[in-house]
Amino acid sequence: MNSDDPDWWRGAAIYQVYPRSFADGNGDGMGDLAGVRSRLPYLAALGVDAVWFTPWYPSPMADGGYDVADYRGVDPRFGDLAEAEGLIEDALAVGIRTIIDVVPNHISDQHEWFRSALAAGPGSPERDRFWFRDGRGPGGEQAPNGWVSEFGGPAWSRVTGPDGEPEQWYLHLFAPGQPDLNWHHPDVVTEHEEVLRFWFDRGAGGIRIDSAALLAKDPSLPDVTEPTAPGQHPYVDREELQEIYRAWRKVAESYGPDRVLIGELWLPDAERFARYLRPGVLHSAFNFDFMTAPWTAADLRPSISNTLELHDGVGAPATWVLSNHDVTRPVTRYGRTETGFAFERKRFGVPTDPALGRRRARAAALLAMALPGAYYLYQGEELGLPEADIPRDRIDDPMHARSGGVDPGRDGCRVPLPWSGAEPPYGFSPAGVETWLPQPPDWAALTVAAQEADPGSMLALYRAALALRARRPELGASGPDAAFAWTELGPDVIAFRRGARFVSVTNFGDAPVDLAAGDLAGWTALLASAPTEGGLLPADTTVWLTVH
Repeated sequence: MNSDDPDWWRGAAIYQVYPRSFADGNGDGMGDLAGVRSRLPYLAALGVDAVWFTPWYPSPMADGGYDVADYRGVDPRFGDLAEAEGLIEDALAVGIRTIIDVVPNHISDQHEWFRSALAAGPGSPERDRFWFRDGRGPGGEQAPNGWVSEFGGPAWSRVTGPDGEPEQWYLHLFAPGQPDLNWHHPDVVTEHEEVLRFWFDRGAGGIRIDSAALLAKDPSLPDVTEPTAPGQHPYVDREELQEIYRAWRKVAESYGPDRVLIGELWLPDAERFARYLRPGVLHSAFNFDFMTAPWTAADLRPSISNTLELHDGVGAPATWVLSNHDVTRPVTRYGRTETGFAFERKRFGVPTDPALGRRRARAAALLAMALPGAYYLYQGEELGLPEADIPRDRIDDPMHARSGGVDPGRDGCRVPLPWSGAEPPYGFSPAGVETWLPQPPDWAALTVAAQEADPGSMLALYRAALALRARRPELGASGPDAAFAWTELGPDVIAFRRGARFVSVTNFGDAPVDLAAGDLAGWTALLASAPTEGGLLPADTTVWLTVH
């Protein structure tokens, strides 16, 4: 990556770190920033351009750190502010930018604002920063409306007054420990713009915006009726968001053209999604349509076409994501009968074929890395880690409890990384230390050390692909040398050119594909996700070619 390129983010490879589970620097069984600093050579060797950190702020961890008690600090479990500043500086020294996670929809119930609101009582200015309301029905016993939490159950909790009597209700679209902020209040607006400046001042290259479509609410707090007109949902994708993010864009641009804003936007309406990527709003947003699509050419090809068309229309780069800290890992997901992903279908005991899932995950990685735009990978994806089965008494994720124990939650993709050795904790922590989430006993072959010794490993594939992606001008961001064009090789194949000579081919069918077919006569293989023989591409395999 060119460290002076203001458009670095358009074609970057960005690595997501979940700090609790990346590397343990102090030996307490939990990952921390010192651990990340010690592993920067690993990230540099992998070939990533930036690292996005999920929240490292002080937090009660009611939702994995997304319940923020102080936006300007670092949780003591992870280190301190000086450690974060040193990490940002050390990463830049090896060519890696840092992307900070900002959580603007809600804060922790331990944040000083919320504690002050509780103490001040009904009708106070302190409560105006949140959504406190009297209840409905006799004695206010019913929630103010019927909104449902993203984690299941009601989106309202009732507080108790100093006299021990039930009092007002407050809104939380997520866990009860995450009260929603009132973005109509000037204190909320000013505070978050100052938080952006705080982290940009410390060298952050970008901000990832959590739950970016949920901040603004209809002040009347009406019940949800479906369908709603675009922009008229009581709390999703409201028009007021555009002005909020235009103000944030001005803050980012005041630090230079290389600082970026990246939105987490789960929106099914492509046109509404694109509005956030217009000039002057956000720089980019996660492409969840591609990530959640089933493993078929019939599903993924239109997803790719629609994504590229949408982003081209607003001059923004596409993003390609296979996993993150919220979804089932690809190796497990692609080995199932239903290969797509939907939160509402997460259940215990869904069977999977690990070998098939691993083969497809390797093919998916090369497919995604060859597409125009930025590529995001979640820690452990490059190791081919499967979803781990967490004993029920060790599950930490609130989604599990809020579902009544039906949903296994997201901890299965948040297990500490295996670095070396034959048994837990696999070099994540010192021998004999129990990690905060248990590691499976059969991960010895998946450690970084084991895969570095295996040229056919998932890690070797990722390193080779990222190196090629960085070297070849056709890959990454769109440009004069990187034009995208489909190549037709049948209904079960996704094939496309980048520029004049690079071709990516993925076979989703059962039968091998003849690579000499169509307009591909005369080629040399650059990299393949599985062995190819005699010019035939096997099932569930991607190959990168250079044509003569």
